[in-house]
Amino acid sequence: MDLMHSERFMDQAPREIYATLLDEGHYLCSVRTMYRILEQESEVRERRNQLRHPVYEKPELLATAANQVWSWDITRLLGPVKWTYYYLYVILDIFSRYVVGWMLTRQESAALAQHLIEATCHKQAIQPNQLTIHADRGSSMTSKPVAFLLADLGVTKTHSRPHTSNDNPFSEAQFKTLKYRPDFPERFGSIEEARAFCQSFFSWYNQEHYHTGIGLLTPHVVHYGLAEKVIEARRNVLGEVYRLHPERFVNGPPQVNPLPKGVWINRPPSE
Repeated sequence: MDLMHSERFMDQAPREIYATLLDEGHYLCSVRTMYRILEQESEVRERRNQLRHPVYEKPELLATAANQVWSWDITRLLGPVKWTYYYLYVILDIFSRYVVGWMLTRQESAALAQHLIEATCHKQAIQPNQLTIHADRGSSMTSKPVAFLLADLGVTKTHSRPHTSNDNPFSEAQFKTLKYRPDFPERFGSIEEARAFCQSFFSWYNQEHYHTGIGLLTPHVVHYGLAEKVIEARRNVLGEVYRLHPERFVNGPPQVNPLPKGVWINRPPSE
């Protein structure tokens, strides 16, 4: 056991230790005996010197109102020729699905991300200790300028686990909505053309898009506290239809899609 703990052999498997000693003219015991000795000391485990990745905590975030949790990400849009890209930064409120801020640039930069986040927080009148901003582990997301800014603003930051797209589902879904639009081009002829497209898209997305995740309401209605008024108006319409034609509804009065009381990133099993 002392030999296997020695600096020379501490990261080698018993078979390697056995072969090394045998080539040097020494025999202490069989490989099986080495394993039996290690097992008696509860040391049968990986002995090789390997890179050990840190254990990343699973983010579990709950939003019960607008401007509690934002998700942000960056996606690339193809430029006019091969190997040219434009970088689209988008900040999304996960409760309302409202795009609170976006920016299109020729490069990815922590300084540009810092500027967008700061401007968006001021525009939404975010107060200290009000907001959590969630992102993946891209270089801009984990940069020191962004971290220092969020600390100054009193905003909590969280990150997805590496290679786990489900940890940032709302941004991923929003980018899919963007890129699966019928008029989304394969390439943009210029950055001005790309900005014009995004301007039109985000106006539609916020103001006109009836989102299934928020009771078929628009993000604007939910984000600015108009949901209950719209839901009540819908309830009145369905109530009147039921009053006039109850025979059309064999399962009773039709119900309005409710607004979710809370939105999770990684809901805990107990919730």
